[in-house]
Amino acid sequence: MRKNDIKAKTKKRFKITTKSKYNHPIAQNLLNQDFTAQHLNQIWASDITYIWIREGWLYLAVILDLFSRRIVGWVMRNRLGQELGLNAFQQALWRRRA
Repeated sequence: MRKNDIKAKTKKRFKITTKSKYNHPIAQNLLNQDFTAQHLNQIWASDITYIWIREGWLYLAVILDLFSRRIVGWVMRNRLGQELGLNAFQQALWRRRA
């Protein structure tokens, strides 16, 4: 392998991104798995996911209007922090003029 400059491909280590040990209160589940909305801007849902790219992790926050099923706000950053979700929310407010 060394003679032919062949190297073994190693698997990247899993990175834990969730902090499950904290003392913050947990928000009440207001939807209770009912994702139907009667009119525009009544219910917005959000989620954050991460995507591996060559440069490292890319974090994506999305706000979805459950009535129209359209993305109303989204932000991508290379760092995970509270500003990620807040910026997506601000964009949703600006786009829907809420």
